[in-house]
Amino acid sequence: MPLDLTPKIIDQLLDSLVEKGWFEWPNAVTDELCLNLLTEVEKHDSEGELQRAGIGRGKALQLNKEVRQDSIYWLNGKSSIQQTYLKQMAEIQFQLNRALFLGLLEYESHFALYKEGGFYKKHLDSFRGHANRVVTTVLYLNPNWQDEWGGELVIYNEKSTETLATITPQMGKLVIFMSEEIPHEVLPTKQPRVSVTGWFRCNASIAGNIDPAL
Repeated sequence: MPLDLTPKIIDQLLDSLVEKGWFEWPNAVTDELCLNLLTEVEKHDSEGELQRAGIGRGKALQLNKEVRQDSIYWLNGKSSIQQTYLKQMAEIQFQLNRALFLGLLEYESHFALYKEGGFYKKHLDSFRGHANRVVTTVLYLNPNWQDEWGGELVIYNEKSTETLATITPQMGKLVIFMSEEIPHEVLPTKQPRVSVTGWFRCNASIAGNIDPAL
């Protein structure tokens, strides 16, 4: 179940990241892999293994329902399904490093579950000059998502309040953006909404112990 990383797609991805800072890739990941990932996160949820997501890092970590309302489970690569997905992200990492010289050394990711009413207000995944996170990825796992269910990812202009894109969380869609440059939010959802959110990072100093996003 490889990614369709044709030269055309690679060029579109690289050009979009350079010119706009973000890229929307419908049907990037097969339905089969998405459904297998969805089954896995539902199992973790039913067994009470998801944890409430917070904002901030380390001792500054806060659980603030006014800012975000999602639960997460970090991928650890122990299942074959996770391994398949992580291999696909490694392909993207290679292409980004090859073409853009970003110095990406690792990838970390988690499942994110927003239950009915869940949201995440406008934020950045990383701040200039303090970056470990360089590039963010979001893969959606929601089959047959309806527009009236909400839960869209809204991407904003870095320098104004202008909305650049409103992206529906449809299964198989992969959104990739520069972590320091793209303010974004998750609008309230009327149905359970599941994604795999990850970050290509420039070092491994605090992997697995930082504030997740989306």
